[in-house]
Amino acid sequence: MLELRGIEVGLGDFRLEADFALQKGALAAVLGPSGSGKSTLLNVIAGFLAPDRGSVLWEGRDLTPLPPGARPVSVIFQDQNLFPHLTAAENVGLALRPRLRLAAAERRQVEEALARVGLAGLGGRRPAELSGGQQSRVALARMLLQARPVVLLDEAFAALGPALRAEMLDLVAALVRETRATLLMVSHDPADARSVASEVLFVDAGRVAPPVPAEEFFAAPPAAFARYAGRPSA
Repeated sequence: MLELRGIEVGLGDFRLEADFALQKGALAAVLGPSGSGKSTLLNVIAGFLAPDRGSVLWEGRDLTPLPPGARPVSVIFQDQNLFPHLTAAENVGLALRPRLRLAAAERRQVEEALARVGLAGLGGRRPAELSGGQQSRVALARMLLQARPVVLLDEAFAALGPALRAEMLDLVAALVRETRATLLMVSHDPADARSVASEVLFVDAGRVAPPVPAEEFFAAPPAAFARYAGRPSA
């Protein structure tokens, strides 16, 4: 279980408050207007931003004092965080060995991860030689090898067209279900949340509402979501 207990964090005039729990294996969409605190929430969970108060826990373990690299968390940002001077295989191999001194068995793991995301035979290409969708797949292959139980997507596929974005979200959902990972996915598109999420975390003006089953949320959305999404509230 992922828990945020009494989290408060201030950034200038902005303040984020969060107190909720997600069961292991939940696929949660993080929705809300621009500037509401969605990315701030993910940064607190990942350890890039220290809260002023409160704790982040995974399976009862307090992650709050740990640096990002020591947390059981994988993060994929919109720019995919790929190193341009490394090949696709090398970018994926970083998940196993930061110095890329891979044994033969580890190189096979990299090849298998690339094949799993549809990039068999493309491990020798650098990011500039890959399409946007292929770069996203490299990031997913790296996430797969990291094998961390919490996965955070911060608008990871926002730059892709609708059809390709839907394809990538389906692939993410399949990968996290295979590994029983817990997913938090920031999106500005409610359609993305409907296609993947089992739960919704709605963030508005720095307040994170407790998770609600996705079907229930979209059947009777709160007034703040209706204003944000441009639809009448139930």
